[in-house]
Amino acid sequence: MKTHLISLAVVAVLAGCANPFFDAGRTETVLPLSRAWFDGRVVEYIVTDISDAGMARMMGANHVPRLRDAIGGPSRTALVERVYKFIHNEQISIFQSAPSPAGPDNTDRNYSPLWRVAEVRWLAGATPRELRSEEALLAAQDKGEVSITDTQVVVNCPVTRDAHGTPLKGVR
Repeated sequence: MKTHLISLAVVAVLAGCANPFFDAGRTETVLPLSRAWFDGRVVEYIVTDISDAGMARMMGANHVPRLRDAIGGPSRTALVERVYKFIHNEQISIFQSAPSPAGPDNTDRNYSPLWRVAEVRWLAGATPRELRSEEALLAAQDKGEVSITDTQVVVNCPVTRDAHGTPLKGVR
């Protein structure tokens, strides 16, 4: 009986926090907005957590080493998608997936706000240009124009406005 009462108390607290009308005295949080390509269109996202200490410091995000666990392994399914980061900042990143639409009606079952960073480098002799989708990036890799290296860095970057311009509730 005692365990049951504790469970009900936990559920009540969590339900209160998840309630859209819950207000703990804070009505707004402002975070830096970033942009990335997805299927030839720009999506907007925020960065809140990063598994790498140096990158977290540089971005002003929470350092969360345990995010690396989301990569998975031989006996675990990965919880991450790839984000392609151009190491010399030649262009904005490319996302492997995005919610469609943003919000509770999302139908993209591959979308995850957890991203494993894949570093992209233009190779010697290639003509750098803006690549706007994973397909274009992989075609450039097949042509020997870029190299892609998966890292052990995981970032939490929820998409706040999808490729069609649909924002999450409360996003202006």
